[in-house]
This record gives sequence, structure tokens and C-alpha cells, in this order.
Amino acid sequence: MNPTIHNIASNDPDLGHSKLLAAAMKIFEYAEEHGSIGLTKTKAFNRKFVAWAADNLDWPEYSAKELYRVNKVLNEPDVYPIWVLHDLFIISKLGRHYKGEFVLTKKGKTLSTESGQLFLIIAECFLFEYNLANLDRFDEGIPHSWDVFLNVINVEAHDGATRQHLLKTFFGYEEKPEDIDREYFVYSMFLSTRVLLPLVWLGFLEERKVDEDDLSEKVYFKTPLWHKALKLDTDRMLIKVVP
Repeated sequence: MNPTIHNIASNDPDLGHSKLLAAAMKIFEYAEEHGSIGLTKTKAFNRKFVAWAADNLDWPEYSAKELYRVNKVLNEPDVYPIWVLHDLFIISKLGRHYKGEFVLTKKGKTLSTESGQLFLIIAECFLFEYNLANLDRFDEGIPHSWDVFLNVINVEAHDGATRQHLLKTFFGYEEKPEDIDREYFVYSMFLSTRVLLPLVWLGFLEERKVDEDDLSEKVYFKTPLWHKALKLDTDRMLIKVVP
């Protein structure tokens, strides 16, 4: 059974932790202002919109400045978050394809100003309905239980936890630079892309650098949004007993 994600009031400032929600709101604003978003023949967002997204979404890793360093033109998969959001909008029936255009449904238009309810729908869809294998293209059959992942991270990341610590906790793997095999790589990639990435994008976890000179290792902390939106079985383990 999947954990419950609780609704958050639209005026709650802690929704600001969610980069995915902020991007969704801007996409909805664009779609409403322009009436639709153009699609390519393969039903991806067209280059005009993708270029706009790279310029306007507050997402440094996928900014126009960064992306044009390695791309002459930008396609939907180059701005990774909008590629994921496009799928989430279709799956959750917030938008649909109509005559070569992406348009908001009545449901999507209603929620375009209801950020709390929109966050709930996007979070549930991303974690529980979306095919997370799309994020890394691996098909290794690793069991994926959000009930387990969220409850364990709730405890392990209470005061911050590195990816390496979580990798050992979940799968028993320790990093040995001199002997990193394919199995280690697969489990490490699985944890990074199918567990940590969705939680960071949704704003449940925050990444902090351990060392400015070591860009590969980060510490993950729960945000206030985690505590407000998620009610987990392990919460009782975190309650301090007062003598």
C-alpha cells in the first residue's frame, strides 16, 4: 500500500520547496496565455516552447545558459523536468493532445490557480503512477516500494543522510572506488534516479553539498514540506520521549 500524501493549503509557503510544482504552474500559465502549446510530429512540446521553458523556469541545471553549452537547439528531453511534467499532465488528465497542440483540460484549468491541490495530484502521479524506469532506462527488476523508501528515509535522513549511507541502508552496498562493478552501479543509479530525484524535484528532500570540491556527494535533508505532506508509520520513532 502506498503512503498517503496529504493536501497542502495553496497559500502555504512550504510549497515553495517544490521545483516541480513551480515549473508546472508556469507551464499552465503559458498554456492559458497562449491557448495551447505546440507539439512536434512525435507529440513532444515544440522547440519554441522548450526554448521559452529553458529561459523562464527557475531551474539552474536546465537553464538556457547551461543547456546551450552542449546543444545547438533544445528539444523536450533536453529540459528534463518538462519532459517528465508533460507525461504527468497526460497521465493525470490535467492536459491532453488535440489537433497537434497540448491543451489544458477543464480539470487542469481549474487547478491552475489551486497550487495545493495541483501539488497533491502531481506528487501522487509522479511517485505512484508514473513509470520511473523512464528516468534511467534500466530494467533490472529491483523491487520498488515507496512505503519502505519513505519510512526508512524518514528516520535515516532526520539529521541528514548521504546517498552512500542510503545505498548501504537499502541495498547493503558500500562504495569501493577500486572495485565498483555493474551491480553496484545499477543499484546506485536506481537509488539516485528513481528514489532521490523524484523526492528532490517534488520538494520533499533538499540536497546539500558535503564539500564544494566534491560535487558527487551530497547530504539529503527532509524539508518542511515532507513533514506537512507525509504522515508515515516511522513518525512515532522520531518523537522524543520526555522524562
